[in-house]
Amino acid sequence: MNRFMSRYIHLFVIIFSFFSGAATPLAASALPQEADSLSPRFSLLTCSPGEEIYSYFGHTAIRMMWPETNRDIVFNYGVFSFSAPNFMLRFALGETDYQLAVTDYHRFAAEYDYYNRGITEQVLSLSPSEAQKLAELLEENYLPENRIYRYDFFYDNCATRPRDIIEKCIEGKIVYHFPDSLSQSYRDIIHEYTQGHDWGQFGIDLCLGSQIDTPITQRQKTFVPDYLLWAFRDAEIIAPDGSRRALVSAEHVLLPARTDTQPQGLSLSPLSCALLLFMVVVLFTIYGLRRKKSLWGVDMVLFAAAGIAGCVLAFLVFLSQHPGVSPNYLLFVFHPLHLLLLPFFLYKEKKRQRSIYHVANSVTLTFFILFMAVLPQRIEWAVVPLALCLLVRSVSNLILTYREKA
Repeated sequence: MNRFMSRYIHLFVIIFSFFSGAATPLAASALPQEADSLSPRFSLLTCSPGEEIYSYFGHTAIRMMWPETNRDIVFNYGVFSFSAPNFMLRFALGETDYQLAVTDYHRFAAEYDYYNRGITEQVLSLSPSEAQKLAELLEENYLPENRIYRYDFFYDNCATRPRDIIEKCIEGKIVYHFPDSLSQSYRDIIHEYTQGHDWGQFGIDLCLGSQIDTPITQRQKTFVPDYLLWAFRDAEIIAPDGSRRALVSAEHVLLPARTDTQPQGLSLSPLSCALLLFMVVVLFTIYGLRRKKSLWGVDMVLFAAAGIAGCVLAFLVFLSQHPGVSPNYLLFVFHPLHLLLLPFFLYKEKKRQRSIYHVANSVTLTFFILFMAVLPQRIEWAVVPLALCLLVRSVSNLILTYREKA
């Protein structure tokens, strides 16, 4: 899916958008004149996931070709523009507008070939009237006043748009024969496609809340291109007269995916880094307790970082329109008060005075850790050592102030 920004800008941004390979729009008259006299052939194109954060979930597009004239174009619902007014602010608020673009198939395929990503084609078994209706719907979608749409990661993306417009052109209805599978949530499917990308998965889990942990239907799973491909593979069209035919007449690989065999460098997982940080914090804390030092510099770094993360989470929960970000129980661990009240409880630490903030934080984190397993939100294990870091620092400061009064 389209490259939105480099992989080093926040882990958090990667959650919310299906990114598609960049498409180059054609002129406004994208559909050739022969479309009126010749029946086009339509295919669903499913592009395999890539190794970069913008390509974890793959991509879907619609191919439209006229075998008689070798005219071959692709309708791509995964394009957006950096030049749009207030782009970054609108993205953060969940108000990103994507658009339908049309490009030459060979240019489309060349880009995926360059990135070693595969393309699978499913030829749709459409009647001439259904094919003509689909062509008209796509042409209508491509009108300047219609081509832009409000993107939604789960419910309105580059996979759901092709699915919905194909269903609209059918004379009758499409019946899907979904394979039996275990109950899954949106988070389960996200984990399936972020497996092996620990830091990407960690960022997604931090930002997405409890809404994505409820079981979803088989149809809802088709927000991912591969799941749409599997749904189309066994689907049938039931005509008004009751006759049945397969939705897909042929399926073949146009471009095989190639695996990158380059050796990967040593990379620590989020859990490993969190455990390492926890051990360092424990060692500093033991030193501070023995020396009767508050180590307010350590607290400044830890609580400021937690507060910044909390500001991001609070923004997503209370201001953003992104799907699935609210409610988020991680706000009990990472919240803006860590940052906003930092000067006040650091002042208390320096003066060796008991801080109500550390009391409240100790109680909150203790209950969070004890009852984490029963929360309606799946919590990433790397969060536990991070929460323990904050808990240990709050408790150690309370111990120091208790000793001071004693």
